Amino acid sequence: MNIYVSNLAFNIQDEDLKAFFTPYGEVTSAKIINDRETGRSRGFGFVEMTDEEASKKAIAELDGTSVDNRTITVTEAKPKEKTNRNRNWM
Repeated sequence: MNIYVSNLAFNIQDEDLKAFFTPYGEVTSAKIINDRETGRSRGFGFVEMTDEEASKKAIAELDGTSVDNRTITVTEAKPKEKTNRNRNWM
């Protein structure tokens, strides 16, 4: 299951994000999303876990908790909507 985590402190790294979820089960990936131009964290990331039940438990228990004095939001990630940025407008 893919999990979306937002309102993260800008100093949180991929390893930190993985550590938040590891007590709930196997984490296959944890990625903080960085700004393309500055390289700084955008304050959100994604976690993938192999076990759906463990993922649901992690979401339920971590959503609304405080990490580095920020209340994080943890939800099931929704598929990215496709956008057509290269439209030719006449």
